[in-house]
Amino acid sequence: SIRRTLSPAYHDRSYQNGAGFSSPSNKFLPNGSSKHFSSSSHLPFLFNAVNIVYRKGWRRSFCRCLFFFVIGFVFGIAPFGYSDTDVRAKDFTFPELKPPHANLRFDDQIVTSVSLSVNTKLLEPKESTDIIEPLKQLIVVTPTYNRGFQAYFLNRLGQVLRLVKPPLVWIVVEEKAASHETAEILRKTGVMYRHVLCAFNSSSVKDPRVHQRNAALEHIERHKLDGIVFFADDDNVYTLELFESLRTISRFGTWPVAMLAQSKNKAILEGPVCNASQVIGWHTNDKSKRLRRFYADMSGFAFNSSILWDSKRWARPFSNPIRLLDTVKEGFQESTFIEQVVEDESQMEGIPHGCSRIMNWHLHLDTDNLFYPKGWLLEKNLEVILPIK
Repeated sequence: SIRRTLSPAYHDRSYQNGAGFSSPSNKFLPNGSSKHFSSSSHLPFLFNAVNIVYRKGWRRSFCRCLFFFVIGFVFGIAPFGYSDTDVRAKDFTFPELKPPHANLRFDDQIVTSVSLSVNTKLLEPKESTDIIEPLKQLIVVTPTYNRGFQAYFLNRLGQVLRLVKPPLVWIVVEEKAASHETAEILRKTGVMYRHVLCAFNSSSVKDPRVHQRNAALEHIERHKLDGIVFFADDDNVYTLELFESLRTISRFGTWPVAMLAQSKNKAILEGPVCNASQVIGWHTNDKSKRLRRFYADMSGFAFNSSILWDSKRWARPFSNPIRLLDTVKEGFQESTFIEQVVEDESQMEGIPHGCSRIMNWHLHLDTDNLFYPKGWLLEKNLEVILPIK
C-alpha cells in the first residue's frame, strides 16, 4: 500500500493551530530540517494545506490519485502533434456511387437509353384470330332401357364421351325407375352426367324412346342449359371427329349417316347432300320414307339448345314447346321435329365440309329377344365350389 502508518510516538501529541510538525514530514524538505515547516514559515498556504491532508491517513491516497489525474489531464490536452481542425461539411457526405460504364449493343447499335415502361403493343393480340374462345358445351341425350346389351352399349358410349374435350354433359334417361346398375356405370365412366327418369307410361307406345327424349328436352328447357343438343343412342357407333364438329354449329347442323339395312346384307346412306356447308339435297334409299320433308336420321342432326327456351333470339313464329311427336308414324319423328326447329334448308349447316365423310353408323341391332345364359345367374351358383386339381 502507498499509505504510510504513523509512528506511535506521535499519536499522543496535540497539534494546535497547525504548529509543532515533527520530523516525519521533514524528509520532503530539501535539507531535512523541520524549521521550514513551522507556523512561521513563509511557504505558500496551498502547500501547507496539502501537507495537512497528507497527514490525515486515508486522505493521503486520495490526494495522490487526484494529483496523478491532474497530471494526466494536462498531458492529454497538450498539443504534442499535428491535428487537422479544419472540419468541413463535405467530410461527412457519402461518396457518390456510380455503376461502371458498360457499352450495350443490339444489332451493332449502341443503346443510349433504357425504357422501363410497359409496352402495351405486346399485350394486344396481333390478329382477331389470336383470341381464344371457350368451347361450346355439348349436351348428349341418350335414352336407355333394360335389355341384353345395355351395359355393353352404355360402357362403349361412355368411353367415347370420355375422350371428348370438355365441356360436355351426358343426359341419360331411363323409363319407369332409375336402376342402380345404370347409375354405377355412369359414375365409372368419369363423364359429367345427369340421370333423368321418364315417368310416362310407355307400355302402349311402340317406341318409348320418344318420351325419353322429350323428358330430356324438358329438363334442358327448365334449367336453360346452353350448348349443342345431340341425340346419341347407345347402340350407335360414333367417331371423335363428330363430337368436335358439333361445336361448329350455330343453329342447326346435319350430316350423312351410314345405316345397316334391315336385311343386314347392305348399308344405306341417309342424310344431306351438301355444297360446301350448304344443304342442297338429301340421300335416301327407303321408298316408304320419301314423303318426309327432311331425310335425316335421329343421330344425324344437332341444334342449339337456346332454341328450346329463347324463341325471341331465333325469331320463332310460335312459342310452343319443341317436342317429338308420338302420334306420327314410325320414322317420321325426325322430320316432324326438325320442322319445329328450322323452316327450310337455308337455316341448316352441313358438316363436315361438303358432307363428304361418314362420322357415325346406325346398326339397327335387334337385342329385344336376347337373354343372359342361365350360368351367369350368380345367385344360384354361389354354393358351387370347384377344388383345385
